[in-house]
Amino acid sequence: MATSKTGGSTSNGRESQSKRLGCKKFAGEVVIPGNILFRQRGTKIHPGNGVKMGKDDTLFAVKSGFVKYYKGLKGRQFVSVIDQLA
Repeated sequence: MATSKTGGSTSNGRESQSKRLGCKKFAGEVVIPGNILFRQRGTKIHPGNGVKMGKDDTLFAVKSGFVKYYKGLKGRQFVSVIDQLA
């Protein structure tokens, strides 16, 4: 006879990997072209001057400067890259 019971199934091990979304560069930080500023799903934050949006809604810098977050029309949040800190 068996000395131990048979192994049952487990309910663990199926959780997806976290996607590391959110802010990558904060206001006032210096960036160069190509730096990722914000990773997101949907347009939580919109691109302003000096910023473009990738196909997965990632915001990235297209020029050198300082990062600036601000509110715009209809309460939308924007991120821009400016030449000097104002």
